[in-house]
Amino acid sequence: MPKLSHARNGDSWEFAHAGLLFDCDGVLVDSVAAAAPAWDAWARRYAPSFDFLRDAPHGMRPSEVVARLVGRDAAEAATAELIALEIAAAVHTREIPGAARLVGSLPRDAWALVTSSNRAVAMARLRGSDVPRPPVMVAAEDVSRGKPEPDPYLLGAYLLARAPEDCVVFEDSVPGIRSARAAGAGAVIGVGMESAAGDPDLVVADLGRVRWRAGVLGVDAAGAHG
Repeated sequence: MPKLSHARNGDSWEFAHAGLLFDCDGVLVDSVAAAAPAWDAWARRYAPSFDFLRDAPHGMRPSEVVARLVGRDAAEAATAELIALEIAAAVHTREIPGAARLVGSLPRDAWALVTSSNRAVAMARLRGSDVPRPPVMVAAEDVSRGKPEPDPYLLGAYLLARAPEDCVVFEDSVPGIRSARAAGAGAVIGVGMESAAGDPDLVVADLGRVRWRAGVLGVDAAGAHG
């Protein structure tokens, strides 16, 4: 059950005057077609047994995944090469249905992007999918501890001048949902049916049935907990 004050009518939920914190990959953009070939090209040099679609731990910072694969000493150079490949492939990113419409309707002081991707990669993917640029962004390099630790969402709420309990988080990954919970988010909405594994408050298939009208966030949920 969301901690944030809300109204509910069946599977339709409304949250008034909340701050909105969005993950990027899997929430605003579908980056699989961009990320998979970039990671696989990188892995041919650095980690030949790694397969992105099979092995990638979603929701974690790329630098942490790279360090596990190549060791701390080689991680900095290997991460830099991966970021370059991901930026080059970002043209293949696509919008998650409803994302551009939703964030394009939001006041600039109402939302922020909180991503495990590096800033340059996230921006390239937003451009590639024609999703509006966020007014506030927390990226991988902005925090000392990434998801599932609370630091990214604590910083996102702070930059919106909101308390975490006054924010709604949109996440698709289990580490991301855990991060939002640890930060004390007022409500956590899972995007994509696989997000249910993280036990969010609500689940939506995509952002197509999420809306903002006169300061009220409306969500037609595919599933609810509590």
